[in-house]
Amino acid sequence: MIEFIWNLGSFVVALGILITVHEYGHFWVARKNGVQVQRFSIGFGKAIWRKYDQYGTEFVIAMIPLGGYVKMLDSRVDEVDEATKHRTFDGKSVYQRIAIIAAGPLANFIFALFAFYVMFLIGVPSVKPIIGEITPESIAAQANLPRNGEIIAISGQRTQDWQDVNLALISAIGESELTLTVKTPDRIGNKSYQLNTQNWQFSPENESSIASLGIQPFRAKVHTELAVVAAGSPAAKAGLQVGDKLISIAGQRVDNQWQVFADNIKTYPEQNVAIEILREGKILQLEVRPESRTWQNKVIGYLGVQPVSDPYPSEYQFEQAYGPIAALTQSAKKTWQLIELSFQMIAKLITGDVSVKNLSGPISIAQGAGSSADYGLVYFLGFLALISINLGIINLLPLPVLDGGHLFYYFIELITGKPVPEKIQEIGFKFGTIALLSLMTIAIFNDLSRL
Repeated sequence: MIEFIWNLGSFVVALGILITVHEYGHFWVARKNGVQVQRFSIGFGKAIWRKYDQYGTEFVIAMIPLGGYVKMLDSRVDEVDEATKHRTFDGKSVYQRIAIIAAGPLANFIFALFAFYVMFLIGVPSVKPIIGEITPESIAAQANLPRNGEIIAISGQRTQDWQDVNLALISAIGESELTLTVKTPDRIGNKSYQLNTQNWQFSPENESSIASLGIQPFRAKVHTELAVVAAGSPAAKAGLQVGDKLISIAGQRVDNQWQVFADNIKTYPEQNVAIEILREGKILQLEVRPESRTWQNKVIGYLGVQPVSDPYPSEYQFEQAYGPIAALTQSAKKTWQLIELSFQMIAKLITGDVSVKNLSGPISIAQGAGSSADYGLVYFLGFLALISINLGIINLLPLPVLDGGHLFYYFIELITGKPVPEKIQEIGFKFGTIALLSLMTIAIFNDLSRL
């Protein structure tokens, strides 16, 4: 329940910030072009707070925080006399109307640039993309990728950390081949590896893009000695203690391999299973009953323990922190990279290279908001920047109910010299509403199926 409240609160804060930024873009440019703004609303429905400024604009925070709008004076829907016609939205030139509508998505992109800028000024703790284990018979195994090599580029795109690797791989979905440039384990030279991705199967709801190729990031050595036994967990109820060393599970010896024990315990949800431990030089027999948890759409056993692990090598860790000028350059690169990637994903959805099952809705966004806020300000800023870019791009889609649909009509007006007929616009708005609701329904269904 606490997790739900935290995720919901983080979601409301994130969405409130991004909607305010988007609508302020429309508001600011409308004011600069002499349009009378009647209402600036964050949310829909009944107002829970309102205030008027000296220009007569009503600022509102409404009950349902799932959107917002800027209502401008418009002679097509409002009674306007000749004295105020020059302050109407429809009374402005097509260029001015294009600027006002485009300002919303543009504000989202500018905000992402700002969020990344602050993030890089503060500094982002990162780890180098060092290859750990390679899954046998995987795409990576067939390409003979080396363990302990560092991935420094994918098809010419530089990769500093695992997030860069993930983004580069996602942008390559649908390609038949990938080139990975890897710094050799001895750190002396670089070598390129060709990965055949014609039969690459990537399901984001089940695994990461990295794991789908058979690459496991380097992890510090993990031992079978327990470092943490969660209070009230199945492990604590069975009598396990910090310092216990695991010997076997269900008669199978662990042989100092934590993963063997972890994989086995997952197969016993709500079932009694015998384990053998070493405590203070004595071998003890215990019986545990793991709880059932849902993970990647599967029911697994959960025990509630963490093992002792070696420190992560300091040479594999670094911080992405820059001065004021360099941070601006890096934030611009990051913003452009994500804008480009988002458009690529839309194109691949249309061509079928990416399944609609990959669409995420408000539940996934809320979970992302909560988890990023958990990690701290730097990660929450990164999350806000990503969602802000997505919000800007979604609004640029040429659906009549979105900013992109209005822009589409205005560009037609720019070319033909006359506005699109009202009847055609109404048909377009109906089509756009159906299309948008369909996409939202698919996204929410995907969210629910992942719970």
